[in-house]
Amino acid sequence: MNIEEEYIRLIFGLKLKQIRTEKNLSLFGLSKLTNISKSYLNEIEKGKKYPKTDKIALLSQVLDVPYDNMVSLKLDKNLAPLGEILKSKILKEIPLDLFGIQEADLIDIISNAPAKVNAFISTLIKIAQNYNLSRESFFLAALRSYQEAHNNYFEDIELSVEKFAKAYQINLEEKIKSSDLEEILVEEFDYKIINNGLASYTNLTELRCVFIPKTNTLLLSDTIDESQKTFIFAKELAYNFLNLKERLYTFSWIKFETFDQVLNNFMASYFAGALIIPKKAIENQLKTFFEQEKWDGDNFNKMIAQFTDSPETYYQRLTNILPKVFHFKNLFFLRFTNKNGENRYKLSKELHITQQQPPTANETHERYCRRWVSIDLLNRVGKNEIISDVQISNYPNNELSYLVISSATKDPFKENHNRSISIGLLISPLLTSKINFINDANIKSKKVGVTCERCPITDCDVRVVEAIELQKIAKNEEIAKTVQQLLKDFS
Repeated sequence: MNIEEEYIRLIFGLKLKQIRTEKNLSLFGLSKLTNISKSYLNEIEKGKKYPKTDKIALLSQVLDVPYDNMVSLKLDKNLAPLGEILKSKILKEIPLDLFGIQEADLIDIISNAPAKVNAFISTLIKIAQNYNLSRESFFLAALRSYQEAHNNYFEDIELSVEKFAKAYQINLEEKIKSSDLEEILVEEFDYKIINNGLASYTNLTELRCVFIPKTNTLLLSDTIDESQKTFIFAKELAYNFLNLKERLYTFSWIKFETFDQVLNNFMASYFAGALIIPKKAIENQLKTFFEQEKWDGDNFNKMIAQFTDSPETYYQRLTNILPKVFHFKNLFFLRFTNKNGENRYKLSKELHITQQQPPTANETHERYCRRWVSIDLLNRVGKNEIISDVQISNYPNNELSYLVISSATKDPFKENHNRSISIGLLISPLLTSKINFINDANIKSKKVGVTCERCPITDCDVRVVEAIELQKIAKNEEIAKTVQQLLKDFS
């Protein structure tokens, strides 16, 4: 088995540090004993350098450890889990640099308290296994954290969109047509675009497009509409204009091989959304809309249609603009889907900015609250329409209230399915000062829970199951009280 040099360096460094600390030696002390510089010893322990044979022999002699033990890749029980982590290369897959963390620093933290940290890491791995978390799920969770850390606004991509529009003479004050973008792909980036290119592949009906990198060929599904085609073309232009090499070749994605693919897919999608819905245009539109005294769902639908026929593209853009321009930083984005005639609803996409606002998709086997406007709209969807509504959702558990705007349509990619897109804004003095229609008496205000199983609302007429999880908690609390009383009575 050919083991990478980096892994050998890291293992030797960890062993040296462990032996040194067990003997209560500082780096300075070891340097004095061996005549090896403190800086060089530090680089050895961090896995940056691997000492020559004579220096290993000197270290083994001074530390009273057999030479063979020093160079062996076998680790004791405290460091063994860390060795497995290093060997698995999982640290290479985690996008540490996005969060300002260096791999060497993380290894240093782990090596300082190996038993405790390794137990913690093992716990995380077991949780991931028990919840059946895939590699893709892990990557997507890391991406969401990255988005949330930046309030889902990326100035460099916004500026790239403006540069692109100027370079290719795209008028950002008019609704962009797919034909405009198609021409740029063909003329400037040598694309060959085949409409209905996936028609003969019956098992690819859920894909909207496939890109063939060797021939720069883009195969399109015959089921996509004008807005979807525009988004696909805008995304392809992003890959080229932003020079994103590590990329996915299908839309929707099938699987991710690396985190770079996840990140670049997000960047290309962000670019596409910012090109289709320019920042200045939506900013002006929203300012006018927020000045209205009454909520107007039809007007909101027209706002979406000004840019796109896809509510999801519009709502995704809201998650960029509202935190940056209006400073509404406590918000959530949700996408629900359900099948016609079924009373089950799937939370298929979410984003939370600043706070982990309810709801979240962690109760995957529980029933989401039927009082949410996002679920109510799914039961009111017509054949070929967008319906939008608003609601004030009050959560009695944490005494927080949200203004929730939601739109629902037939699912454009799944037959006999519907989808709703929602954005929830924490109600605060800032929000009430900027959105006039929040005082509209016609807006319904409802107490809501997260799932029926955990909901404290007792007079709910749309509850699917009893609050069994709350009942379990209450039962356990009563048992604990009784035990405490017993301890007191018999003491």
